[in-house]
Amino acid sequence: MIAQLPPVFGADYEDKASHSDMVKTYLTPQRIIWRSDESDTFIKNAETLLQKGSGQVAVNDKDLFNLISTEEHKPGILLDYGKEIHGGVKISMGIRPSKTPLKLRLRFGESVGEAMSDIGGERNATNEHALRDFIVEVPWLGSIEVGETGFRFLRIDVVEADEDAPIKSIDASFIYRDIPYLGSFESSDKRLNDIWMTGAYTVHLNMQNYLWDGIKRDRLVWVGDLHPEVMTVNTVFGKNEVVPKSLDLARDQHPLPEWMNGISSYSMWWLLIHKEWYQYHGDLNYLTEQESYMIALLDLLETFIDEDNKEVLNGVRFLDWPTSEKPKAVHAGLQAMMIMTFEAGSELMNVLNKPELGQKYDAVAKRLRKHKPKGNTTKQAAALMVMTGLADAQKTNENVLKVDGVQRMSTFYGYYILEAMAKAGDYEGALKVISDYWGGMLDLGATSFWEDFDVLDVRNSTRIDELVPAGKNDIHGDFGEYCYVGYRHSFAHGWASGPTPWLSQHVLGINVLNGGDTVKITPHLGNLEFAKGSFPTKFGVLKVRHVQVDGNIETTIDAPDGLEILR
Repeated sequence: MIAQLPPVFGADYEDKASHSDMVKTYLTPQRIIWRSDESDTFIKNAETLLQKGSGQVAVNDKDLFNLISTEEHKPGILLDYGKEIHGGVKISMGIRPSKTPLKLRLRFGESVGEAMSDIGGERNATNEHALRDFIVEVPWLGSIEVGETGFRFLRIDVVEADEDAPIKSIDASFIYRDIPYLGSFESSDKRLNDIWMTGAYTVHLNMQNYLWDGIKRDRLVWVGDLHPEVMTVNTVFGKNEVVPKSLDLARDQHPLPEWMNGISSYSMWWLLIHKEWYQYHGDLNYLTEQESYMIALLDLLETFIDEDNKEVLNGVRFLDWPTSEKPKAVHAGLQAMMIMTFEAGSELMNVLNKPELGQKYDAVAKRLRKHKPKGNTTKQAAALMVMTGLADAQKTNENVLKVDGVQRMSTFYGYYILEAMAKAGDYEGALKVISDYWGGMLDLGATSFWEDFDVLDVRNSTRIDELVPAGKNDIHGDFGEYCYVGYRHSFAHGWASGPTPWLSQHVLGINVLNGGDTVKITPHLGNLEFAKGSFPTKFGVLKVRHVQVDGNIETTIDAPDGLEILR
């Protein structure tokens, strides 16, 4: 439901207004992690911050949380709101002797280390994209609400000396899209269940007015990031307007011959997302709106194939960050993506009743298959080659994907590595990857999935919800490469949500076909005793339950009317 301005504004105002699809909820801190002084000299009644209040200051408030500063000591406190959220903070102050505004320094953090840091330094704390370290003034007997970033932790310090600050509440203002979780996943392995939900929540956080990559950074519509995010939206929330809104923004911001976000692979991801969006929802009218741009994009891409049937794409040549300095890997991945894109283009042209173009783009895909890239040693490019049949699935799984466990993974392309393992029939191996890699973030206190994660960094590292003692590594501040060095690293990044759609598709076995008219159910439980869940379809919510009995899987299906089920 879109909010409307009160009628006093009139139609002229309504035409110029921009409405938000977000709602706001206030959250009480869950615990106090640190305080600058353990006595009652400078910090009093701190536990009152953990009690839910009315949010309204009053002239007779008593026994409030109190910060008292001197020239020598400016008190501070670190709060934990329990979960990664997007939003800011509302601070309410009571009556105090001075009526001048109180200056407080706020430091938001996705980890304890980040919230305790200063801007810059070796650990690279920043105010880029969203302010997370700044000074505010809180009014006497009033409230102030500030901040819009991704965070879980908040440090507050008094800035000036000789202050006596009675504070009633420090509540997080959580800004999110109020939508139901139509999809679900539950199995005999709680760790997998938690991973599924964490992936779902990570994308939910990024479903702001547009579908962002991250809520702290970059807060932008990166089209490559959108692919795993959209698969999660399809799996958990169903058809949501934030997806076409974001796809259309990317299309309109980058008229051809520009590549989306300046990256050729991201333009290809745009078309591949449209294939999935149509497959799941069957919205022919929306697909038709993309027809002219799709045809022009495919024709442009065809000009970047040389006489040896090899892609020679210009612009930024990019798969993900860990492969970015490996030209052979990038070429192998882009060659596979070109095949995927032209095959998707052929399929979509046939849906749009343009069979001649369907044949044309299918022929281009066949030409591209004649070139077999060599020299790639990365899991990311190998996964794409398996997905397109350029590499043997089982051999690649054994010789590349499973080598050294979950080392040399990336949270973005982890999704495609899982897809390649499924193509090799290694469902148990894929479940172990999910448990070890994404579960490794949960073991470190994550409540949303990260922009990047290297399992080798775990050694001698502290959880993100703990102060870092001497001799220990800060998993957030001490690691990272490329754009995510130190605290600049995003800890709620939608491209990391791959296990959520993967578990629903391959463990629950829910495969959507024919523009959402049909679902084929083929479960793969591995060693799980049972798996059950729900899935949003164009006809309503589908529910399935699988139980292993004596080596056989017994399945119960509750399907909405109109949905065809194949087994």
